[in-house]
Amino acid sequence: MEQVDVLDMLLRELLAENSAFHNLRIPADLSGKRGLLRTLINLRPPDPIRPEILAWQDGILSAEREARGIVGPDALVTVRDEFGSSASSFSDKLVLWKGDITTLAADAIVNAANDRLLGCFIPQHRCIDNAIHSAAGIQLRLACDDLMKEQGHLEPTGQAKITQAYNLPCRYVIHTVGPIIDGAVTPEAAGLLASCYHACLDAAAAQTGIRTLAFCCISTGEFRFPKAQAAGIALRSVREWLSFHPDGLDRVIFNVFTQEDHDEYAALFRAG
Repeated sequence: MEQVDVLDMLLRELLAENSAFHNLRIPADLSGKRGLLRTLINLRPPDPIRPEILAWQDGILSAEREARGIVGPDALVTVRDEFGSSASSFSDKLVLWKGDITTLAADAIVNAANDRLLGCFIPQHRCIDNAIHSAAGIQLRLACDDLMKEQGHLEPTGQAKITQAYNLPCRYVIHTVGPIIDGAVTPEAAGLLASCYHACLDAAAAQTGIRTLAFCCISTGEFRFPKAQAAGIALRSVREWLSFHPDGLDRVIFNVFTQEDHDEYAALFRAG
C-alpha cells in the first residue's frame, strides 16, 4: 500500500473520533494531508486508541523523521573546538548547536512543557512543546497522561519527568516546566529555572543508558524569560552540575533555534 493511502486511512480514523470533524474534508495535496495530521495529533485528547491506528501513524512519522534527516550528537562540534579550550569549564563536554531538536539523535532531549504536561493543544503552534509532541506522536501524550494521573496534580515548576521518545530519533524526552515571567525576573524565578536544569540532568543521570542530553531554551518562548538571563542561568547550572558529576554525562547540548539565542550563548562561551 502506498504511504499516501495509509495517511488517508489514518486521517479518516482520527477525523471519525470527533463529531466536530465529520464534515472536514481531507486535503488532496500531500502537504495539506500532513498539516491535517499534525493538527489532529495536537487536538486529540489522551484517549485510548487502537494499535493498528498507532502503527499507521508510526509509519508516517517514521518516514517524516527520515525525510527531515537525523543528526548524531557525536558529529556536533564541542565548545572547546568551536570557541577555544579556554571558552568554558567542561568545554569538551558542552555543545552549542542551532537546529531542529526533533532531528537530534541524542539519548535524551528536554521539552519545555506546561504544567498539564500533555503537550500543546493549539493546532500547529510554533512552540517546542508542540513540535516535540507532533514528531513523537500520539503515544507521547498518552504516556504523559499516565504520569499525571499517577501524580494526581499539576506538574510543579522546576521539576522533571522522563518518558520514552516514540517516533523521535532520541530515546527519551525529559519534560520540565519553567517559570513564567510577567515583568522583572525575580530571584525565585531565576532559582526555579536553575532547578529545571538540575532536575533534568538528575533525571538523565538516573536513567540507565543516557550519556548525551540536549536542552532547549527553557522558558524563553511563551513563558517570556529574557533570553540573555536564561542563557546565563542555563550555562551556570550545567557547569555546577557537572562539577559535582564530572562523569555523569558525556555530552550536554545547548540546542537553539534562532540566531538570537545562538548569539547569547556564543557570547557567554567567548567570555570564558
